[in-house]
Amino acid sequence: MASDGYSAKNITVLEGLEPVRKRPGMYIGGVGKAGLHHLLWELVDNAVDEAINGYATIINVTLKKSLDRVIVSDNGRGIPVDEHPIHKRSALELVMCTLHAGGKFDQSNYIQSGGLHGVGSSVVNALSSSMKVTVKRGGSQYEQSYRRGKPTGKVARTGDARGSGTTIEFHPDGVIFGKTQFDPALVKEQLETKAFLTRGLRIVFRNDAEGKTEEFRHDGGVEDFLLHVEKQQGSRPVVDTPFVLQRENGVRVEAAFRWTESPREYIRSFVNGVPTRDGGTHEIGFRDGVVKAVRGFIETHNLAPKGITLSAEDIREGLTAIISVFMLEPQFQGQTKDKLNNPEIRSTLSTSVRAALEQFLHANQSWGETVVVRAIQSAKARAASRKAAQQVRRKTAISRRLNLPGKLADCASTNPAECELFIVEGDSAGGSAKQGRDRRTQAILPLRGKVLNSEQVSLGKALKHRELGDIVQALGCGAGTNMNLDDLRYDKIILLMDADSDGHHISTLLLTFFYRHMKPLIDAGHVYLAQPPLYRIDIGKKTHWAIDDEHRERILKRASSRAKPQLQRFKGLGEMMPATLKATTLDPANRRLLKVTIPDDHIVETERIVTELMGKDASARFHFIMDRAAEVEELDV
Repeated sequence: MASDGYSAKNITVLEGLEPVRKRPGMYIGGVGKAGLHHLLWELVDNAVDEAINGYATIINVTLKKSLDRVIVSDNGRGIPVDEHPIHKRSALELVMCTLHAGGKFDQSNYIQSGGLHGVGSSVVNALSSSMKVTVKRGGSQYEQSYRRGKPTGKVARTGDARGSGTTIEFHPDGVIFGKTQFDPALVKEQLETKAFLTRGLRIVFRNDAEGKTEEFRHDGGVEDFLLHVEKQQGSRPVVDTPFVLQRENGVRVEAAFRWTESPREYIRSFVNGVPTRDGGTHEIGFRDGVVKAVRGFIETHNLAPKGITLSAEDIREGLTAIISVFMLEPQFQGQTKDKLNNPEIRSTLSTSVRAALEQFLHANQSWGETVVVRAIQSAKARAASRKAAQQVRRKTAISRRLNLPGKLADCASTNPAECELFIVEGDSAGGSAKQGRDRRTQAILPLRGKVLNSEQVSLGKALKHRELGDIVQALGCGAGTNMNLDDLRYDKIILLMDADSDGHHISTLLLTFFYRHMKPLIDAGHVYLAQPPLYRIDIGKKTHWAIDDEHRERILKRASSRAKPQLQRFKGLGEMMPATLKATTLDPANRRLLKVTIPDDHIVETERIVTELMGKDASARFHFIMDRAAEVEELDV
C-alpha cells in the first residue's frame, strides 16, 4: 500500500451536470459576455433546428425587463415527455438534466442540426439558477422546473393545449457569471442572422426593457444577407449583381458573393445555422473554388496580364461573401462550434463553387472581365506597395549610414531585394573582395580575427564583441526579440571565409551567432556560405577550380594523361587576385553558394549538435574529433 497519502478516496467523480458547473469554460468557452450569450444561442439553435428540418415556422425570443431572464419558444414538435424505455425517466428530464442526451444522434429525427453534441440544453440548465420548460404535444401541455440543473419536481401535465412546440425560460446563474444581463443589440443581430440563413423562417424578438417588438423574415436568404452586410460596411460593389449559389448533393450549400472596392476580403460562414467565426474546411474549399474558377476563366479567354503574376490573394481581394452549409454530422472544433473540421467538405465546396462560378463567368463575360481587372489592379497595387516599402526601408537605412561600421564597404543600390553582404575573413581578403565586387549590389564587411563563441553568451554580451556588433549594425534589422526582418538591408548574407580549417571555424562561430540570436535570418533563407576554391588546376590551356581535396582528385582523374597538371593551392583569399575572386566566388553567374537551412525533420538534431559542439562541455567536441580522426589524412597547420 502506498504511503504517499494519495489513494482512491482522493478520486472525485462528478455526476449529472456537476462537470458543467465545475468547468463551464469547457462547454461555453468562458463565463464572460460571450459565454453568457452562448446559453441563449444554444436554445435558439435548437429551435432553428426544428425549422431547418421542416417542423417549425416561427420562433419567439423574449428578453424580460430585467435583461437577465429570457424566454425562447418555437412551434416545432415539442420535446417528448413519455418515459424512456431504458432509463425509466421522462425524455424531457433526460434531455434537460443529462449530458449527451438528445434526439440529434438519430438521423431519422434531424436531417441537419446545429446542436449535434447533445449537451446544449443540459448545459444551459446546469448554468442557470432557475429554468422552466413548457411542452405542448399530443393535445396536452406539460411543465418541469429546475434549479441549477436539478429538477424541482416531476414532469407534470398542466392542461390541454392546441398545436405543439417548446418554450424554455431561464435565468443565468450569477454565481457562475457574475453579470447576467444580456445585450439586446447583440441578441437582435444574432436573431436576424438566423432569419437570413433560414429562408422563410419568422423570428419575433420582444425586448420588454424597451417595450419593442421586431420581426425578422428574409425570403431572399443569403442574397439578402449579402446586401445587408455590404450596406453595413459601406463597401461599393464593382459588379452589378451578386452571384448566388444553391446546390444540394448530400450537403446543402448556399452562398452569395461579389467583389467590391474594399481592400480586403470579407467572408462570413455558417454550418447548420451556426456561425463559424474561425472558419474551417468549408471556407478553405470556398476560397479554393473561387480562385480556380477565375483562373479557368482567365485561361479560357486569354486574359492573363503580361509581366504580372496574379496570386490567390489578388483574385480574392474585395470579395464579400456569405456561405451557409447544411450537412449531416458536422465536426466542430469544441462545443462552442467556432470552426468546422470535416476534411471532406473542402473538396465538396471547392468543386461546387468552381463549377457554378466558372459557368456563370463564361455566360456573363463582362461580369467576369470586371473581376479580372479588379484582380490585376490588386496585383499592381501590391507590387507598388512592396516596392515603395523597400525603398522606404532602404532609404531609412541609408539615412543612418553614419551609424554603420566604418569598415563596411556598402553597395549603391537602394533595393534590399538585390543587395548582398559578404562577411569576409581578414583585411587582405576584404581588400580583394572590395576590388572584385559589383559595387552596385555587393557590400563587403571584413572581420578582424575570430569572432566570439556566442553559444552560451547573452545577446547583450555578444553585441559588446566588436565584430558581432558590427554585423548587427550593418544588417540593420536588430537581433534577439527586437528583430524585424522588414528592416533587413540585404537579401543575401554570404559568409566568405578561407577554404581551410580556420575559415570553417569562423563560419561555424558566425552560424552559431545567427542560430542563437538571429535565427529568423536562417528561417527566411537569407544566410549563405560562399564556396571559394582551394586549388587552381591548369591542364593544358584549360583552368579548373577545386573547392576541396576530394574535388581536386575528381578533376585530376578526368584529366588527360598527356597533359601535366599544374596545381596552385591558395593559402587564403588574400592570395587571390581580385579578378580571380570575382570570377570564382563573387560573380552570380559562376559562383557556388550553399543556402543555410534547417529542415523540419532536423530541428532537434540541429539543436543537439550546436549545443554539444559549441557548448562549454569539451568532452563532446573531443569525442567528435576522435571519432572522425581516422577519416582525416592531413590537417591545416
